[in-house]
Amino acid sequence: MPFDTEARAAQLREYLSDAREAILWKCEGLSDAQARTPLTRTGTHVMGLLLHLAVTESQYFISCLGRDIENPVVRGVIASGDPQADFLAPPTMTLAEAVMMYRQTTVAADAVLDELELDAPAVVPWWTRHRHTTVERLLVHMIAESHRHAGHLDIVREQLDGFIGLRPSAPNIPDLTPEQWEERRLRMQELADGA
Repeated sequence: MPFDTEARAAQLREYLSDAREAILWKCEGLSDAQARTPLTRTGTHVMGLLLHLAVTESQYFISCLGRDIENPVVRGVIASGDPQADFLAPPTMTLAEAVMMYRQTTVAADAVLDELELDAPAVVPWWTRHRHTTVERLLVHMIAESHRHAGHLDIVREQLDGFIGLRPSAPNIPDLTPEQWEERRLRMQELADGA
């Protein structure tokens, strides 16, 4: 039996929803200072990733589908001309505000997606290949983008306070004690040292 368009659309939306759930979960319980703490040499931090994802969803699911982006912060980031502006939350923004902005963005994106079929046309001006594309390709792209950054959030959140897991509905992590985790880490270090 062929996989019909409606089932394919539902599956794609489910994968996107899973990524969004993971992203929001990784933000829970953090202070503003923790959410702004850069944990890589390039400055990767929770709030920056959250802002980037809000901007990206706005661009792909709203702007590229011919709608106007309503959020003034997102519009300001896009208009800034700084290619890294979407990774640097405004200094007065709190984590709660960033989370709210991300939630509002996903609701607005879903409202647009609800109106369109998978084969509806889309234009991504900054793509050099596949610039004229479809909603389906945008969904696949945003699923990959969201899961990639959810992985970044996994790493930075674990560095901040040890919090781990895939998402609330499926943590996907063995139930080990801190001592067992440390034993595993030390064993991995031994293997790396011996390589």
